[in-house]
Amino acid sequence: MQRFDGWIDRASAEQAGAPGYDHAETVKEYYDLCGEFMVFSWGESLHFAPLSPQESLEESKIRHQRLMIAKLELREGMTVIDVGCGIGGPMRRVSREAGVRVVGVNNNKIQLDKAKSLNAEAGLDRMVDYLECSFMDMSAIADDTFDRGYAIESTCHAPDKVGAFAEIYRVLKPGALFWGQEMCMTEKFDPDDNRHRGIKQDLMHGIALKDIATMDEVNRALVTAGFEVIEGIDRAVEENGPTTPWYQPMEAPHRTLGTALCRFPLGRKAFIGASSLAEVLGMFPKGSADVVRLLDRTANAYVAGGKAGIFTPLYCFLARKPLRRSG
Repeated sequence: MQRFDGWIDRASAEQAGAPGYDHAETVKEYYDLCGEFMVFSWGESLHFAPLSPQESLEESKIRHQRLMIAKLELREGMTVIDVGCGIGGPMRRVSREAGVRVVGVNNNKIQLDKAKSLNAEAGLDRMVDYLECSFMDMSAIADDTFDRGYAIESTCHAPDKVGAFAEIYRVLKPGALFWGQEMCMTEKFDPDDNRHRGIKQDLMHGIALKDIATMDEVNRALVTAGFEVIEGIDRAVEENGPTTPWYQPMEAPHRTLGTALCRFPLGRKAFIGASSLAEVLGMFPKGSADVVRLLDRTANAYVAGGKAGIFTPLYCFLARKPLRRSG
């Protein structure tokens, strides 16, 4: 845990000329440390979704995944790449409901093993393949392989966003659609505001993000990589009237979103205490309470960024690889 906490200093040293920092390894370490706790509090689909007052958190995530399926125009028999698949929550819905074959890419063996186990339990193991590697280098995959692709809160971890999108572009077939969900700073973010900068720094540290792009920067990176951007929408801001704020599950118990103890502030504090006791009793590995403290600080940063309107985890884009590359 102490090594993870120092990753920003190591990244800054690399930018100043010191060699040896590998951000992909930092992200892998982050999920090694935090993955099980994140699943415990958030479920198998480790992503945010636009929330509705009439839905539970899980129902909102399912609705959001179905929107992605519709936007990608998935059809039975297609082969789809899941870039940074985590433990495969969206993958299982995509495979089950669209009848497509999915290849999950992840550099974290613990998560891939969990995805394989859950897919087998769901009877979907024959519909899914796996590749353990960084999405920054998918050289084991040939050019023009996949009919469709998606990346849900994964390319936000990329140390080089253009490089990540270029590698995804390479493995997609000409004409293929690509859906992404990115964590972004909004136009309300003021880099000269100390509080804004502090929230951004807390988010970068707590989510293992080397930087947090703006929505325009994401679009420019897609275009530079060769994509045509069809649409880009901050789905935290709905056009059809007010919705439940995306950060509500981390702020307070909610009638429809559920009252999972470890999600809201008092519950997180209690979980820290319980984790410390479990460490002493040998029930949890040493350092578990520190990981829970990290997740608590990160949840506070999510809420602060959401309330200030300077951060969104729901910038969703749809892009296409042209049939012919221009130029």
